[in-house]
Amino acid sequence: MTEKIRAGILGATGAVGQRFVQALADHPWFELTSLAASERSAGKTYSQASNWKLDVPLPENVADIEVVPVDPAKVDADIVFSALPSDHAKTVEPVFAKNGFAVASNASAYRMGEDVPLVIPEVNEDHLEMIEIQQDNRGWDGYIITNPNCSTIVMTVTLKPLMKFGLSSVNVATMQAISGAGYNGVPSMAILDNIIPYIGSEEDKMETEPCKLLGEFNGSEIDFADISLSASCHRVPVMDGHTEAIWATMDENPAPEDVKRAFFDFDPKIDDLPSKPDKSIVVREEPDRPQPRLDRNMGNGMSVSVGRIREGIRYIAMGHNTIRGAAGASVLNAELLCKKGKI
Repeated sequence: MTEKIRAGILGATGAVGQRFVQALADHPWFELTSLAASERSAGKTYSQASNWKLDVPLPENVADIEVVPVDPAKVDADIVFSALPSDHAKTVEPVFAKNGFAVASNASAYRMGEDVPLVIPEVNEDHLEMIEIQQDNRGWDGYIITNPNCSTIVMTVTLKPLMKFGLSSVNVATMQAISGAGYNGVPSMAILDNIIPYIGSEEDKMETEPCKLLGEFNGSEIDFADISLSASCHRVPVMDGHTEAIWATMDENPAPEDVKRAFFDFDPKIDDLPSKPDKSIVVREEPDRPQPRLDRNMGNGMSVSVGRIREGIRYIAMGHNTIRGAAGASVLNAELLCKKGKI
């Protein structure tokens, strides 16, 4: 790619927005040209507005960029990455799409829209063909594509290689990191020495999004996968990294070694995307892995680690929720858009 694509971030100062900055500051295909945030931040430099919280330095080439309002007339970009809260995204993202922007959204507002691609490149890259249908339906010059919920991504990447065994039902119990709620999302006195067995709307997302992701695009719409899903979601005192205990039932009743081999052999053939990890699924052989502190940064935070694959089939999956499960997922989607010539 000879000329970089101009990229903007909506909601650039928040936790996921900062991950977008980290991912895009020196990206080989995108040039970060606009950072948009609330009126409170607009007019300040990014270093002044962001209150940078990541454990890596604020990129020097981003620090002095002036933050602009979340307004298509103020944002200079070809594609915008949306880290907006869902209620804000619901009204803002269509305005950007109508004005010709490609919108790669991390928000939940349009994930289940009938003509909106919900995409994990390793799972369903062909669903991007819905973009033209969306533009025809809505009269937009641009479009919206979405990545799934953070816990859905971790689970669904591991479910894709199991589809060949006739996947019929999945039960999952999650242990989700506090960063998934944003910097101010969980008070310390609520989570220290505690587990919170409720995350609003999380279970609904995990029980619906995978059926769309694993469904078949028939040329006009998605035929959802016929899989029964049941989820129980819990917030635990871990900073980053969602851990999931998964029980999968398959028609062919594979042995644990068959499942392990399916994970080892999983090759989505997207190695030409810059953010793609060497291995989308990393199999841990140790009896006590994966663990978030030890494994969340595998593949620069883009790999999903699995282990404890047992009869049943039961296994543990773990992935970095704000990288693989959020900003990194949107950036990988955008790279796929580039590869397919849709930007």
